[in-house]
Amino acid sequence: MQYMILKRDEAAALRSHLRIFPVVLVAGPRQSGKTTLVRSELPSWKYLDLENPTDFDLLASDPETFLTENPGQLIIDEAQRHTKLFPVLRGIIDRKRHPGAFVLTGSAAPTLMKQAGESLAGRIGILEMTPFGTSELASKPQWLTQRWFWGGLPPLYTLKTSAQKTTWLEQYARNFLERDIPGLGVHVPAVRLRKLWTMLVHVHGGLLNLSDLARALDLSVPSVAHHLDILEGAFMIRRLQPFHANISKRLVKSPKLYIRDTGLLHHLAGLRQPRDLDTWPGRGQSWEGFVLEELIRRAKLRWPAPNFYFWRTQAGAEADLIIENGRTRLAIEIKSGVSLPAKSLLGIRQCMKDLGLRSGFVIYRGDRTLRVAPGLSAIPWAQLEKGGFPA
Repeated sequence: MQYMILKRDEAAALRSHLRIFPVVLVAGPRQSGKTTLVRSELPSWKYLDLENPTDFDLLASDPETFLTENPGQLIIDEAQRHTKLFPVLRGIIDRKRHPGAFVLTGSAAPTLMKQAGESLAGRIGILEMTPFGTSELASKPQWLTQRWFWGGLPPLYTLKTSAQKTTWLEQYARNFLERDIPGLGVHVPAVRLRKLWTMLVHVHGGLLNLSDLARALDLSVPSVAHHLDILEGAFMIRRLQPFHANISKRLVKSPKLYIRDTGLLHHLAGLRQPRDLDTWPGRGQSWEGFVLEELIRRAKLRWPAPNFYFWRTQAGAEADLIIENGRTRLAIEIKSGVSLPAKSLLGIRQCMKDLGLRSGFVIYRGDRTLRVAPGLSAIPWAQLEKGGFPA
């Protein structure tokens, strides 16, 4: 397929992890390009796909013997399908420990992280694979212009018409709910999870209120929280936690929620072509989520262990994103407009003052880089779209 010719930003991180860890786990949503990445970067390695019954049986019949006979340069795709794999891997690695022996892929984060944490602590490096970022599409201007509306799932970029893309997104959503989720041993009715997922369109970019969702779905709050765990664990949503600091102001305690891929967000909202965005009330929140996910993706590739938050007081002053890298913090506000009224900057300026931050950034859709306050710069998204980072 055409999209395979694009170099993925995660390729360098994969090579770096392989020089450090015996096992590298590449985790991310389905169809984000995990398998394409590892097979293109490691073409000589042996490959097993645990969704293929023959490959699954080959490993599952006697995993210790198979891994002993193949103690290195082995890719195991959809590794969470074999729950007993991780303890066996630990034994194989500890007999002859060296970096870059195994690469695992998977699309169910909680299962993978729990098993990896319990069995492979200190032996595994985890790399999150996202759908296409804008920097990866920079060499394809015709694709770059589609990224906000259609999202970043690579197979979409082999399709030509809006109808084809809509059909593909609908099938993706159905397969996720009806096949992938049950395949992980999660027994939640697909209709119920689809209803919740669709309701989250109206929460996107806002504070999460579990009680409101529970009442709308006629479910208990713990049940809704469990359903959200499923969606978050499969990389479909993000719950961005509030930043807390020892200051006198009262800060909100609820997380903000985002549907991570804007193509799925727009599809679930009933939008079928890019011009539908022009009159959609959720346009601003969609733009915020789009830019926020891109900044988080780049920060994870730039720094080894960044943390991400938002900041909001009970009085309503807000910064959309705080990126924490060690003792360094950046405050970022995302605007969908082409102008920056002074009133729109009050929230981030208050955030910087309260937290003692020396630098902050406003990312907007205008065309000029501006110094709008001491330590606060406004940067056009067009300047960052093809790569780079605000700081």
